[in-house]
Amino acid sequence: QRQLVESGGGLVQAGGSLRLSCQASGRVLANVAMGWSRQAPGKEREFVAATTWSGENEDYADSVKGRFTISRHNPKNTIDLQMNSLKPEDTAVYYCTRGMFISNTYRALDWGQGIQVTVSS
Repeated sequence: QRQLVESGGGLVQAGGSLRLSCQASGRVLANVAMGWSRQAPGKEREFVAATTWSGENEDYADSVKGRFTISRHNPKNTIDLQMNSLKPEDTAVYYCTRGMFISNTYRALDWGQGIQVTVSS
């Protein structure tokens, strides 16, 4: 049984918006963090955003700051990623992750299957 299930990907024009959601199953602890990473064709997987369930820690990649917002819905065990002002370079497979912050740096420990986001120019 998959622990992290993504939804909401698709095709959008540059400048548009998409909202990704991740349903997490299993026990949720306040100090556990959830996040998003992405992998574009021919590139390495990279960090996008993360937050703890408690809200104490939150972090974004420089490339998405001011455009993407991560949010958590504790009663539902879901994490959303609101993506605005999308650019063609945001095209990638986006992965929901579960991990933790260590010295203010997010470390992913578990990964979802991934969902495609394509931004056309």
